[in-house]
Amino acid sequence: MKNIAMIPARSGSKGLKDKNIRLLNGKPLLAYSIEAAIQSKLFDEIMVSTDSSYYADIAEKYGAKVPFLRSEGNSSDSASSWDTVQEILSFYRNAGEEFDSFCLLQPTSPLRNEEDIINAYDIYKAKEAVAVVSVCEVEHSPLWCGHLGENGSLAGFISERDTIQRQAIRPFYRINGAIYIAGVNEFEKDRFLYREGSYAYVMSREKSVDIDCLGDFQYAEFLMRSH
Repeated sequence: MKNIAMIPARSGSKGLKDKNIRLLNGKPLLAYSIEAAIQSKLFDEIMVSTDSSYYADIAEKYGAKVPFLRSEGNSSDSASSWDTVQEILSFYRNAGEEFDSFCLLQPTSPLRNEEDIINAYDIYKAKEAVAVVSVCEVEHSPLWCGHLGENGSLAGFISERDTIQRQAIRPFYRINGAIYIAGVNEFEKDRFLYREGSYAYVMSREKSVDIDCLGDFQYAEFLMRSH
C-alpha cells in the first residue's frame, strides 16, 4: 500500500496569529506532526499543505515536502479540511502519482505521536476499514447538558431518566482532530468518513489536546514538560 501523510498548516489563523509555527516547548507547532509522521515509518510521502512560503521553509527544515502552495480558495476560513485533502490528491494525481490511503495529521494535535499513528493504521489494516478517526472520551456526559429557559429556568434542562449516577452512564466520545486515515477511493466517493466500515482509534484526553488559543498552548507545554 502506498500512503501519504498530509499536514495542513494554513497561515491565516485568526484566533492565535501564526499558530501553526508558534514555538511550543522550543519547536514550531507543525514540527511535532512532521516528526511523528517520519518516526512512524509508514509513509511514502510526508507533505505539508500551506499557503505561505515562510511556513513551507520551516516544514522542509523538519523533513516534510511542500510540492506546491495552496490555492487561494483553499486558504480561506471557509475552506474545509476535505477541500485541502482533495486538492492534494489532485495535485499528485496530475503529477502521475497515486496513493492508496492518506492520513491527515492536524498540527494542532502535538501530543499525538508516532505510536498513535502506527496503532491507528494497525486498526485500518486489520479491519480493512473505510476509515479510522481518532477520538477521546468526553469529560462530562452530554446527557447532563441542556438549554436554559427564560430567567435561567432548569425546567426541561435534562430528562428524569438521565439523572443516573455518572458511573452507570455509557461513555461518550468526541472526535479529537488528531488522526484521520482513509482509503483514497472510499474518500472520493462522498468525502464522508463516519459510516459502516469506519472505526475509532481511542486516545487519552491528555494526548487529545487540540490547540486553538494561548491557554491550549500553555496546557500542552505543561503536559510535555510533566512527562
